[in-house]
Amino acid sequence: MTETLSPQSCGLIAVVGAPNAGKSTLVNALVGQKVAIVSPKAQTTRTRLMGVAIEGDTQILLVDTPGIFEPKRRLDRAMVAAAWSGAEGADVIALVVDGKGGIGPKVMAIAEGLKHRREPKYLILNKVDIAEKERLLGHAKRLNDAVPFEEIFFVSASTGDGLPELKAAFARAMPLGPWHFPEDQVSDATERMLAAEVTREQLYLQLHAELPYASAVETEQYKEREDGSVEIHQQILVARTTQRAIVLGKGGQRIKEIGARARAELSNLMGRPVHLYLHVKVKENWDDDRGVYRDMGLDWVE
Repeated sequence: MTETLSPQSCGLIAVVGAPNAGKSTLVNALVGQKVAIVSPKAQTTRTRLMGVAIEGDTQILLVDTPGIFEPKRRLDRAMVAAAWSGAEGADVIALVVDGKGGIGPKVMAIAEGLKHRREPKYLILNKVDIAEKERLLGHAKRLNDAVPFEEIFFVSASTGDGLPELKAAFARAMPLGPWHFPEDQVSDATERMLAAEVTREQLYLQLHAELPYASAVETEQYKEREDGSVEIHQQILVARTTQRAIVLGKGGQRIKEIGARARAELSNLMGRPVHLYLHVKVKENWDDDRGVYRDMGLDWVE
């Protein structure tokens, strides 16, 4: 008796929104494990990153884009350009909105940018676990009046509320076609890129407002050891000597803690021991260095 294989489906969802709407948390939750870094700091995501989720016979490619905002610096312009280009060729554009916050000019500007796009558009109101119901319904009406959405979802990426329904709807919207990635692959990021992102996340989590957006992480060396472990050498770029002192901490304690937590997370994500070596370099105007943009996966924007 011949076994009948179910036809596969595969498609791309562009996840867009203002900074801090919860896009990365949502992508991680739908994939089922961490593929994008998360912090309470706005604009944590700097580049396009794809998470791969599976629902039955459907593979859903979720493009987590940087938050869209009014750019002031070259890095800002590159991040916003990456966000809009991440929506190109998508089967669905999903606008994620912080349901607890207000619908201000930033969100309305993004909605206006979506109005004339031909891709199907879904509205996802996030953080319903901490938002008032009347406020959520008001947000939904106002945004739907501005941009007719095919579907509207009320979810909490952090608690999982509404996510099974959202994931099922995403799967239904995907076209028939072969999967683009093996079943066990959860992201298009290389381990080298992932290592830099995890360290950058620890900078945000541990330094909070002490270190603004004036930092970047470059993976200088990445090599496999014979015992199966990985050796990673990274450079943390800052713009000023005072920022270097902040990252190092008193007696070098802060950078040791950053390294220890990043190492533990990378070992867990990669499933093998990681030897992580960090050093901090002062590089004025690093955000005008084409090489830094290339390493971050961003296009150079004039």
